[in-house]
Amino acid sequence: MINLVLRNILRMIFLVIFQVAVLNNVQLGGYINPYLYVLFILLLPFDTPKWLLLLSAFFLGLSVDLFTDTIGINTAACVFMAFCRPGVLSLIATKQEYEQGISPTVRDMGFKWFFSYSLILVFAHHIPLFFLEVFSFREFFHTLLRIGLSIVVTMFLLLISQFITYRPKK
Repeated sequence: MINLVLRNILRMIFLVIFQVAVLNNVQLGGYINPYLYVLFILLLPFDTPKWLLLLSAFFLGLSVDLFTDTIGINTAACVFMAFCRPGVLSLIATKQEYEQGISPTVRDMGFKWFFSYSLILVFAHHIPLFFLEVFSFREFFHTLLRIGLSIVVTMFLLLISQFITYRPKK
């Protein structure tokens, strides 16, 4: 239990530092912004209590907001994503499919499951993030284009990270 908590804390710290130091400086033409830090919420164990899920997402978003000088935009997007996560999990599969000791990874759940799970939640993260950033519907289609392109790049990074850390089952 302590090992799991420590691993998730270290994962959160690493993802926030990587997001702030590297990925926030990658903006291709102002359209593509990769957000790998959402991997923390995606990889939390299935049996994480909802209150802890929301609290963890709040602190994750707040950490990114503090380092990037945004005013709660990442916090709002992360909390919304965490709020949607239990519904997405129940939509994708039943409780019986989640055995004790497995996590929502490509290794444990398979590529197709992880892809659809992460795509829905990344979409749920990016919509409020980008629309709160613009805070206007005047550039609606421009914002939709930014959301779409950023989702593609974020999903690519999420899948690459899953295959880099992939260890075959014993």
